[in-house]
Amino acid sequence: MHQTADEHRNAAVEALAGRDPERAGDEYTRTAWATLATPRADVGPFDADERGWVGVGLGALVVSAVCYRVAGRDARATHRGVEGVAVARDLRHALEHPVQRACLREFVADFRVVGGLDGVQEAYAAAAEAYEHAADSLDGDDPQRWATTPLFEAAAAPIKQVARGPANGEIAVAWEDLHGPDPSAPGAFLARRATYKRQRFPSLLARVVDDGVLAAPRGTTEYGTDHHRCPHCGSTDVNWVADSTLCLRCSRPTEPQ
Repeated sequence: MHQTADEHRNAAVEALAGRDPERAGDEYTRTAWATLATPRADVGPFDADERGWVGVGLGALVVSAVCYRVAGRDARATHRGVEGVAVARDLRHALEHPVQRACLREFVADFRVVGGLDGVQEAYAAAAEAYEHAADSLDGDDPQRWATTPLFEAAAAPIKQVARGPANGEIAVAWEDLHGPDPSAPGAFLARRATYKRQRFPSLLARVVDDGVLAAPRGTTEYGTDHHRCPHCGSTDVNWVADSTLCLRCSRPTEPQ
């Protein structure tokens, strides 16, 4: 039976919960390939899509490389990084708006981080510069609208997921961290994404690699429940994500009481 991208993502989250980061890397890779092939039923990978749905596949590929790094499979992480750089660069011929192309440069820098590739600082600097130049093309358009499209959210998701583990499952990278304070200055507002990642992503990645655990992404959460308790850490805080019911704190399966 042909499996969908959602099914592979569900399997990836289950693997993270089972402390099998290599299998999670495989499933996130399959998520990425499936999504890159068919971003949406009505959107092809090379369509000039204002929402940038193809970026969801790039985001999954970034996380796959993180999983391989956590699993100690650095060569496979490097392969994903090289693949991701190539795909993100190629997609600049498909996504037409300058701010989207700047976001693809941000992805290139992310892939250099997670793949252990050279040129991380230069890549983030190039992304920040591209955002500054792209501001002129907005012509009064709200940069916050672009920042909430699937392309931009997919570029933000990996660092948010990586940061959760060291933060005891909480939100450690917020909207305000990734964006400047003033949307009326769109270049600086969007360029903050690249400068923040340049400062934080490498060290956050190093922390989860040292810990040997990547947290599951954050889904729907509930604190202090009377219906679930984690058998591993005792927390009653719950994270419902993909098809899994996990402990918000340690990302292990939690049990109903």
